[in-house]
Amino acid sequence: MTFFKLQALSLISSAAARYAWPDPKYEAIEQLRWDQRGYGSTALFTPCDTFIGGTQTGRSNSADWVRAAYHDAATYNAEDGTGGLDASIRFEEEQQRAENVGTGFANTFFFVNLIANRYVTYADGLAAAATIMIENCGGPVIDYRGGRVDATEPNKPGVPEPQQSLEEHVASFKKQGFNKTEMIGLVACGHSFGGVQHSSFPDLVPELNDPANTESNARFDTTFRVFDNAVATEYIKGTTQNPLVVGSNDTLNSDKRIFGSDGNATMAALAADPEHFARTCATLIAKMLDTVPRGVRLTDVITPIPVKPYDVQISYNANGTLNFIGGNVRLWNVAENPNRVVRGVVTDKNGVALKPVVLSHSSFQIGTAAGERFTSTWYTWPTLPAMDAAASIAKFHYEIDEGDGTPVRVADQDGLGFPMRDDVLFSETSCNYDSTGFPRPWRFDVAVRKGLNASRIFLQTYSLPTLTLEPMLREVGSGSYDLWSADVLPENDGIWTVSYQIEGMTIDVPGKHRIMLIDCPA
Repeated sequence: MTFFKLQALSLISSAAARYAWPDPKYEAIEQLRWDQRGYGSTALFTPCDTFIGGTQTGRSNSADWVRAAYHDAATYNAEDGTGGLDASIRFEEEQQRAENVGTGFANTFFFVNLIANRYVTYADGLAAAATIMIENCGGPVIDYRGGRVDATEPNKPGVPEPQQSLEEHVASFKKQGFNKTEMIGLVACGHSFGGVQHSSFPDLVPELNDPANTESNARFDTTFRVFDNAVATEYIKGTTQNPLVVGSNDTLNSDKRIFGSDGNATMAALAADPEHFARTCATLIAKMLDTVPRGVRLTDVITPIPVKPYDVQISYNANGTLNFIGGNVRLWNVAENPNRVVRGVVTDKNGVALKPVVLSHSSFQIGTAAGERFTSTWYTWPTLPAMDAAASIAKFHYEIDEGDGTPVRVADQDGLGFPMRDDVLFSETSCNYDSTGFPRPWRFDVAVRKGLNASRIFLQTYSLPTLTLEPMLREVGSGSYDLWSADVLPENDGIWTVSYQIEGMTIDVPGKHRIMLIDCPA
């Protein structure tokens, strides 16, 4: 597969200039954006020729995901700032409208629902889904921002429909914030994937009676599972079979009216130069994804974090000692190097740096993004001995030796290190009440350092909708920590995290936890 080559390296080199670890929300969105395939991925990507309904349907997930993102954004009204990309298309009321005919929206949210969580909204997930499929199926790198806010109710109608006149389409796209040239380009970009199904438009697409295309999907171009400019080249050459250009019912030939609305000037330029098509689509799709309700403030473009810790946490042991669980570290866009040695160094609260430990790496610990244009390489901390609670852990950093005589690179956030807080910790004394059934009721224990003046300690589910539990003081400890506990009922089984509030700030404790396999003491 040939990929469009854009000037993406500058985007990578500026990685998250204002970011400092830990920042759970930014890290979750960055993971969604860049950990696309392979080790550490969010599993949002599916192969370009895959469709949730089966391989013989003639459809692909990629087309559904891009269409869903546009139909969600197309409700935007530039005059009053309402609508836009806010995942309102997930509501059945919107999906039942004539402008949103078809099963593609429900199909899309089957996947988006799997990755939405306390830090990643449905809207950010939908925008990421479209971005990831475009990038991995031949298209350009898209500037992706986070921070979208989920709608709580359906938006007003506003998605263009095929039977509308050119004037109506121009007016509709203008309301969305696009001029005529942008309208032509965005439709061409969106129709690089997919086609029109008989079940959605029986007056436009006949039954095709093709066992390899059981949903009678009339394709926009001959490379309907690859993001390229074939939709434009075939149109200009006069060979297109796009059902919205050459359909027997000319009233429904909306692409024909839109593409030809400037005398084919825009389409001719898109057809003449694949790189121009890629640049145009990268710009227009990013603009579409950034079309959000007035008042919603998006982040800067999410760029990869060069050295990123994953799943790092401190836990409390029943004997009063602490565990440092280093998890993994991801090195962004570095080639596999068998001579590379990555060491981790933990520093305690007394400023004493413990002996460096070597992190392990296996050949399967490789991830990719944007159609393998970028690579991530992962290393795993070993299990460390338990640590004294008084000295505790203040911070950690990495030392990266390429083994080629070049200086060892120290990754320590410009001398600050990667800081750890030990005020509130998950306790390894957590346990389940009943080991005979599943799911099981279990006790979630939290260790709270003595003297901490927290106004609130609480547990939250990581997935949506968020559930909250308030632990109560269970045991006054003889050492540095007291134990607080909350009971998690079987119906609330899931991934839980610990948070606390102090001096007006809410602090999320690193670590995700679910049902314990250790029985509670009798």
